Amino acid sequence: MERPQPADFFKDWKHREALAEAMIPLIGKLNREHNVSLYLYGRSMVNRSVIDLMKAHRFVRQIEHNELSEFETFPVIERLAGMNLGPAHIDVGKLVVLYQNQAKGRPLEAFLRQEVGDDIGSTKKPLPEPQDVVLYGFGRIGRLVTRLLIEKAGGGDMLRLRAVVVRKGKSPNDLQKRASLLRRDSVHGPFKGTIRILEEENKLVCNGNVVQVIYADTPTEIDYTKYGINNAILVDNTGVWRDEAGLSQHLDCPGIAKVLLTAPGKGNIANIVFGVNHDEIRPDQKILSAASCTTNAIVPVLKSLLNEYGIEKGHVETVHAYTNDQNLIDNYHKGSRRGRSAALNMVLTETGAAKAVARAIPELEGKLTGNAIRVPTPNVSMAILNLQLGRETSKDELNEFMRKTALYSPLQQQIGFTISVEAVSTDFVGIRHACVYDSTATIVNGDSCVIYCWYDNEFGYSCQAVRCMEKMAGLEWAMYPKSL
Repeated sequence: MERPQPADFFKDWKHREALAEAMIPLIGKLNREHNVSLYLYGRSMVNRSVIDLMKAHRFVRQIEHNELSEFETFPVIERLAGMNLGPAHIDVGKLVVLYQNQAKGRPLEAFLRQEVGDDIGSTKKPLPEPQDVVLYGFGRIGRLVTRLLIEKAGGGDMLRLRAVVVRKGKSPNDLQKRASLLRRDSVHGPFKGTIRILEEENKLVCNGNVVQVIYADTPTEIDYTKYGINNAILVDNTGVWRDEAGLSQHLDCPGIAKVLLTAPGKGNIANIVFGVNHDEIRPDQKILSAASCTTNAIVPVLKSLLNEYGIEKGHVETVHAYTNDQNLIDNYHKGSRRGRSAALNMVLTETGAAKAVARAIPELEGKLTGNAIRVPTPNVSMAILNLQLGRETSKDELNEFMRKTALYSPLQQQIGFTISVEAVSTDFVGIRHACVYDSTATIVNGDSCVIYCWYDNEFGYSCQAVRCMEKMAGLEWAMYPKSL
C-alpha cells in the first residue's frame, strides 16, 4: 500500500504521534491483564515509547515496501483490546497488511475475529503455575537475562525470576554494587524501570519483582526451598561447569528441577539453537545448553540456505567484539594471543562455532571450517559466511529469499534483515534476533556466495536463551495471524 504524500508533513506527524500515544495504554493493558504481546513485523510494541512505535512503523516501509502507518494499525489495536483475548503473540503489522491484501471490503471487526477467533474468550493460562527461575552468575549475560525476564513478566503468570546467586564481593556495599551494574550499562543503557534495594534481606525489587540475592561459593551449599523457590529452572551463566557431571551439582540442590547453560555444552548435553533444533527440548531433560552466541547467529541462516540451495562446503569467519575473557592491557593469559590488550589489538583466535553447527544441523558435519578475530569494540559482532551452495543463484534471488525468510518463516525471530547501506555495528546493539542479514553486502558468483550477518553477541544471545527457558517451562504461545 502506498500513502499519498501529505500536504502538511508536520500536521501528519502530529496526527500519527497522537495515535501512537493512544496505543500505549491499550498495548500495556493487553500485556498486563491478558498476557497478549503485540508486535510490528517482529518488533515488540510492549513497553515502547511513542517514538519507538513510530520508528517501528517506518521500518516496515523499508522491508515490505508498504507505507504502513499509525492510521492503519491503531484501529486494529483498538479492536483487539476489546476482544477479551487469551495469551497470544499478535503481529499487528502483518495483520494490517493481510487485511489490505485479502479482506476485499470485509469489515475490520469480522476480519480480526476470523484471524484471532481461536483466542477470543480464552481462559487458558500461559502456564499452570508461574515458573520459578534462578540465575547462577550475574555477569554480562546474567544481567541482560534479568532485564528480559523483568520486561516479559506480563501479569506474573509466566517465567518469574526469584533469585540470583553470586559470590560475596570484597566491597562492604556488595548489594548496592550489584544493583548499580543492573541499573546502568555502558553498552545497553539504563534499566527500564526502578530498582529498590532491601539491604537487610539481601533482595532487589525490580519493577515490583522481588529477587533474592544468594551469596554462595559452590552450588551444593544452597537450599533454594528456604527462599520459597521450588521446581525452578536454574540458568548457569558462569561457564565454570560445561559437562553433565559439573552441572548436575545444581540438580542436587533442593528447589532446582532443570539447568540451562549459557555456553556451549560438552559431552552428551544437547546444544539448542532456538528456532532450529528447539524441538529436541523434552520435558524429561534436566540439563540443556543454549550453545554460543556465534552458533546462534549462524545456524538459522545456514539452515535456511541448506534447505533452499544446499551447501557443499564453507568457511565461517567471526569478527567478534572483545569479552571479559581477554585482558584489558597486555598480561599473562593461558590462551594464545588473548593476553594482548583487547582494547588495542585485533586478536586472531579460535572459535568452535563452525564445528558446533553440526550439533544443530547434522547434515553439515565436516563441511565447515571456522576462525575468529576479536576486535576493539565492546559489543556486536559479525559472522562472514563464505559458502559453496548446491546450485547457482544471484544476489537479488538470494536476498529476496532471505528477506522472505526473515519476515515470514518459522525463523523470523532468529533472522533479521536490513537494506541499509550505512549500517555499522552500533546500529545493532539491542537487537532481539540471533542475527541480522546484511543484504547490501551480499556477494554472489554462480554457486559461491559471501554473506554478512550482524549479531548482538550479548543481548541477541540472551533473547535466544530466554526462548529456550520458555520452551523448557512448557510455555508456548498462540501466534497470529494464522494465514501467514
